[in-house]
Amino acid sequence: MARIRTALIEDADEIALLASPTRIEIVDTLEALGDAASVAELAAAVGRPADGLYYHLRQLAEGGLIEEVAAPDGRRYRSRTRKGDRLRLRYRPGATANADAVGRVAASVLRVAGRDFARALADPDTVVEGPRRELWAARGKGWVDAAELAEINRLLARLMELVQKPATERPRGRLVALSWVLAPVEAKPARRAAAPRKPRAR
Repeated sequence: MARIRTALIEDADEIALLASPTRIEIVDTLEALGDAASVAELAAAVGRPADGLYYHLRQLAEGGLIEEVAAPDGRRYRSRTRKGDRLRLRYRPGATANADAVGRVAASVLRVAGRDFARALADPDTVVEGPRRELWAARGKGWVDAAELAEINRLLARLMELVQKPATERPRGRLVALSWVLAPVEAKPARRAAAPRKPRAR
């Protein structure tokens, strides 16, 4: 499989355009389709009325994150990236406008993930065991060394390659969404049990 190329964005205003679950779904869907799509096709893919997408499509197009293209059957939209590319956010940690925008996008990603999980969990046909399992939520926490952290990053990158192959290159298959967060956490010192008080002499 060819390695997915990335188009980095770091401008806070551009990133802030994605601080909306609906816009995240639009961009993800266009990248997954790998080609231009009509509003009706996008509405069917994200499960929302077409009328509710026009505002978000206009905002994304004006912000340069997607492109509007003319077509005989009406307006169509596509990702601004080259075919097979993915938009990626460049992080600037600290007290920056970039960090604020990235944080809001991450929160929206988690909201979308929660909705995806709830919808799948409500479907009795969702596979939850075995090699074809398609629903999973988990959280792990522990200490890792530099080599293990590098391995985690390689595995996460590989997972994204598997999930993000455009539909134009894989006409058959199951549409799935994969969302995750990797973050360092501060280890809090364990509290020591208070020593028993000595009885006062009377």
